[in-house]
Amino acid sequence: MDGEAIVVEGAESELRYTPRLIQHNGVDIAHESRGGSLSAVWVGQVGEFFVEVVHLGDGPEGGELVMTVTAPDLPDVRPMVALGDLFQREVPMAVNPSWPVAVDLALGLLTHATVILSVDGEPITKDDVEAFHQQLLGVLYA
Repeated sequence: MDGEAIVVEGAESELRYTPRLIQHNGVDIAHESRGGSLSAVWVGQVGEFFVEVVHLGDGPEGGELVMTVTAPDLPDVRPMVALGDLFQREVPMAVNPSWPVAVDLALGLLTHATVILSVDGEPITKDDVEAFHQQLLGVLYA
C-alpha cells in the first residue's frame, strides 16, 4: 500500500491500483466510463506477478475496477484480489441494481485463501464479501 494506491512492483515495471484508475509504468488504464479505453479486461506481467484488471459492473460510483494478482511461479505467494469500491464497510441507504451483480461476479474470483483488499487497503475475508453482498440485496429488494 502506498497511501490510497496498491502498488505491484517488478524489476522493470510498476502497477499502481486505485478503484477507478490503474497506472502501469505511468500510463493510465481507466474504465471507459471514466474517460479511459478499458471496457472489460487489462492483463499484464509485472515482474513475477500476473495481473488482471477487470470491470465487473458498476458499483456505488461506476467504473470500479477489480484487480487480481497471482504469482504462478511462487507457490508460497497467496493470490490477491483488490475489490476497490465494490466492497464498503457501511451499507448504503440506496443501491444501484448493477452493484450486487458486480459483487456476485467478484465472489467468483475469491477463495478462503485469497488475500482480499477493500478500498481502504485493509484485508477482508470472503465471508465479509458474501455478507456485504446479501446486505446489498436486502437494500435493493427491501
